[in-house]
Amino acid sequence: MDGDLVIRDLHVAVEGKEILKGVNLTIRKGEVHAIMGPNGSGKSTLAYALMGHPKYQVTGGEIIFRGQSILDLAAEQRARLGLFLAFQYPTAIPGVSLGNFLRVAVNSVRAGHTGNGNGAKKPLSVSEFQKLLREKMEVLKMDRSFASRYVNDGFSGGEKKRAEVLQMALLEPEIAILDETDSGLDIDALRIVSEGVNKLAGPNVGILVITHYQRILNYIKPQFVHVLAQGQIIRSGGAELALELEEKGYDWLLKEAGMLKA
Repeated sequence: MDGDLVIRDLHVAVEGKEILKGVNLTIRKGEVHAIMGPNGSGKSTLAYALMGHPKYQVTGGEIIFRGQSILDLAAEQRARLGLFLAFQYPTAIPGVSLGNFLRVAVNSVRAGHTGNGNGAKKPLSVSEFQKLLREKMEVLKMDRSFASRYVNDGFSGGEKKRAEVLQMALLEPEIAILDETDSGLDIDALRIVSEGVNKLAGPNVGILVITHYQRILNYIKPQFVHVLAQGQIIRSGGAELALELEEKGYDWLLKEAGMLKA
């Protein structure tokens, strides 16, 4: 279907070392998936490989998005197709205001927009963008002064993640990948960020939440939960699987999969 992200037998290596060893996953618009797993299991590798980070070399399998292979596309081309990645550790850019950064990002995606067969979209003028920015910030309950601050410079962990959610709101992706968005957040910040994601969720976007802990899934409710370990998805289920992992940890699944001695 148009807008589906299909991952087939994906193998990914980093600096010659194989990290992902045959991942299969399909994410459709309107679905919320969660990938959980122990540290070092390949969760962030999957996120970066999907977005086209050059350090992450796809050595086998395929990634299909909007009915086409995207393996040969650069990250910005994947963004223009409708993929989005919220980083676990967003980078600070001193001297560049968040508002200006977001306007350039939005117009860059619009310039090469290929969604719905409409081709490129007209860039937004400053006034048009400011109106859109205000609308999205109101939806996310963000103070307008936030946009005048330098990108992630001096931001708290929660502010960095809220800036990522604001970027997602403006870019309106078809598939959004959230790489350990809960990392470094206290409970209040986690709730605020999750509320923002939930306001953007709906039938027009598929969401992949990558996390180590179940706690973010108390706020962002997945229909599908997958466990990634040693570069492979070893179990898939519904939201109840995340609760089981919270209670039991990962060792029982690793033992079942023959990855850990009993």
